[in-house]
Amino acid sequence: MVHERTVIFANGEVTDPIAVRARLRSGDWLIAADGGQRHLQALGLAPHLLIGDMDSVDPAERDALEQQGTQLLVYPADKNETDLELALLHAQAQGARELLVVGAFGGRLDQTLANIALLAMPELRECTTWLTDGRTDAVLARGTLRLHGQLGDQISLLPLGQEARGVRTTGLRYSLHGETLQAYRSRGVSNEMIAPAAEITLDSGLLVCIHSRRQEIPSAAPVESVSS
Repeated sequence: MVHERTVIFANGEVTDPIAVRARLRSGDWLIAADGGQRHLQALGLAPHLLIGDMDSVDPAERDALEQQGTQLLVYPADKNETDLELALLHAQAQGARELLVVGAFGGRLDQTLANIALLAMPELRECTTWLTDGRTDAVLARGTLRLHGQLGDQISLLPLGQEARGVRTTGLRYSLHGETLQAYRSRGVSNEMIAPAAEITLDSGLLVCIHSRRQEIPSAAPVESVSS
């Protein structure tokens, strides 16, 4: 069964649980990546799937979830993937095309960097995928990315892996007109929305777009569309 959207809860930080709760939909397929179950529990929700090596989930809690109908996919502790990577790969293999990852930032820096890098997995090329902690989102732009927000929202554009060429923007204070952003420079940091919608387009490369909201927008989805 292909679900309308998959929401994966990772074991990072959630800065605004109320905003996260407001962004959930009734038809979402909820996945807990191991310790990400704590965020679902805080929201009074149970995952449809719990996946990982289970080193951050109490055995009694795991048993209780299974009795309630949660599917469990248990992996060995000695593995090559993080629990979040396993969750993303499983969701994509089940036909997911729209993914929201909650709790992908904060805590260990290496985990945060690895989670952002996962956006570029080849398996997710046909998926619309974004990461959030409730107030800040990270989304990968491969071709055209449209954002909705508020005037004053901060937007940073960071090339991933290599330079991003032919970058053009509308709706941002510091416009780009077919320019190149280098992976080892900080030029794309701290731009600002000057309109309720912004568009980022690039000819080649990958851009991680970091969208930090000035204030909560409970009902707005951060990404309208992404096209390669």
